Amino acid sequence: MSPSGPEPTTAWPAQRRTVGTLALVQVVGGVGNGAGLAVGALLIEDVTGSAGWSGLAVVAMTLGAALFTVPLSNLALRHGRRPALTMGWLGGSLGATGVVVGAELASLPLLLFGFLLFGASTAANLQSRFAAADRARPESVGRSLSLVVWATTIGSVAGPNLTGPGAAVANLLDIRELAGPQLFSAASFALAGALTWLLLRPDPLEPDGTGSATKPKLRDALPHIRGRVRLAIVTVALSHAVMVAVMALTPVHMSHHGSDLKIIGLTISLHIAGMFAFSPLFGWLADRWGATPTILSGQGVLVAACAIAGKAGHNEAQITFGLFLLGIGWSMSVIAAAAMLTSSVDHSVRPLVQGVSDLSMNLAGAAGGLLAGVIVAWWSFGALTFVAALLVIPVVVGLLSQRVGHGGHRNG
Repeated sequence: MSPSGPEPTTAWPAQRRTVGTLALVQVVGGVGNGAGLAVGALLIEDVTGSAGWSGLAVVAMTLGAALFTVPLSNLALRHGRRPALTMGWLGGSLGATGVVVGAELASLPLLLFGFLLFGASTAANLQSRFAAADRARPESVGRSLSLVVWATTIGSVAGPNLTGPGAAVANLLDIRELAGPQLFSAASFALAGALTWLLLRPDPLEPDGTGSATKPKLRDALPHIRGRVRLAIVTVALSHAVMVAVMALTPVHMSHHGSDLKIIGLTISLHIAGMFAFSPLFGWLADRWGATPTILSGQGVLVAACAIAGKAGHNEAQITFGLFLLGIGWSMSVIAAAAMLTSSVDHSVRPLVQGVSDLSMNLAGAAGGLLAGVIVAWWSFGALTFVAALLVIPVVVGLLSQRVGHGGHRNG
């Protein structure tokens, strides 16, 4: 059996249905992620009165995603992708509701607990891309992954632009304006969970309807994390840390320079568009050009994004362009690395290894968000972008070393 697992003759209609369902769910769930992401840092600052705490919103969300990653992976192995993804989306809905309550009570602990649960939706979002590859042929893994990632564009770009309508709803309900978008998040996550439960049939992880006789545990994945797999995990983690660190403090930086919520929402929308809109192209590049060249190009774009955003100062157009490039670099790197990982791991332990990758990704993002707040509080946003750009060095060194050691084969 190839690392991509079984390919029954009936797989392709089921694969098309799986990708279509996951794409629809990503559109709906993306609205919630985008809406919550755009105002999370500002909401923390509004409640605490300190910009130094603002990075904790993203930290809590990414830690929450990390916290739910392995349990959802284990649930997928035991019962399939459908219940695992459904639980992730519903957990995110509960978390967004908790954020609204925490904001009204002006309780930082409750806010952070809400954002922690909010992270379950991120775990579901990330695992959806791997679910799209469960039945994919080896030569189309990158494209299957990227099509589901691309579908996130619509909802995620629309979400931050709901800050205005969210504020209007908040005023009607007599709650904090910045809590309004979280109501949209709660509703969209609940709908995403319902659609997953109703439509994701047959389950992509159980093509024969029986599942495997024995289910591997997390420790069974560890021997498989070496070579190309380890490099892919490091690439995803550090690329995500760069993106989260810069993105998390951008709304606060822009707010301090006088930008209003609509401009901040537009900036985050274009950043998210960069993350997802071109993903089919990057998936195709990973399949045809190879994962390593695609990742290296992405790392170069990340460095350029940090330089442009870091030197933007009061220039809203420049920082918006920098954030757009930040999304592009993240997309190139993460999609190609995910394709590298998926094509290199045996089908029997793939969900757990993918779970380890997502866990590393979210822990790195949480660390990036936490350190971002400290760096900006003590130094500046420009210093943050400089430090973030340094994180590409281990990835580039590792990839080039691998190419020298293995002759740069097609997917390497």
